[in-house]
Amino acid sequence: MTSDKERWNHRHVDRPTSTEVSEIVKKYAERAKVGRALDIAAGVGRNTHFLADKGFVVDAVDYSDVALSKIKEIATINKIEADLDAYTFEQECYDLIVNCNYLDRRHFPLIKEALSEGGMLIFETFIATAGEGYHQPSNLDFVLRKNELLHAFIGLDIVYYEERDDVNNRGEKVRIASLVARKKQFCQA
Repeated sequence: MTSDKERWNHRHVDRPTSTEVSEIVKKYAERAKVGRALDIAAGVGRNTHFLADKGFVVDAVDYSDVALSKIKEIATINKIEADLDAYTFEQECYDLIVNCNYLDRRHFPLIKEALSEGGMLIFETFIATAGEGYHQPSNLDFVLRKNELLHAFIGLDIVYYEERDDVNNRGEKVRIASLVARKKQFCQA
């Protein structure tokens, strides 16, 4: 039986992921305070590299050592090879958290706790669709339901939310949910 790590390594070899920065990250990362960033399921570092170039110190977490080997070896990038099922998020330390094309609902409260006061979350992933012509995922546990992402982070200040049609890397029609939110900043008296 193939382990999750082996499966992800094979996937990064057989079906390489995009190296283009996510549009939502390009558009909204500049609104975050430059400091510590977390790139969840960083893959080959498409968003990690962009954030490091913008001055962030980035923790790039991924289970695939094949993917992580594609990330630059520079002082502002901390590559963390970890099974995200068991990964522990540092609490209240990230000025920016990016989660693109990865879904683990158990992480929703952990992500909120990992944001520092005023910290920003950029989250984008796939939504289940029943319409004709859409790519149908093999496991519905890994896709959102309509408005689920918005409701999961309702305790944060929502900066932007959208659900839209898009095309994945294989040219298949998909539905995407995009969220940008900020953790409330509490004034000190």
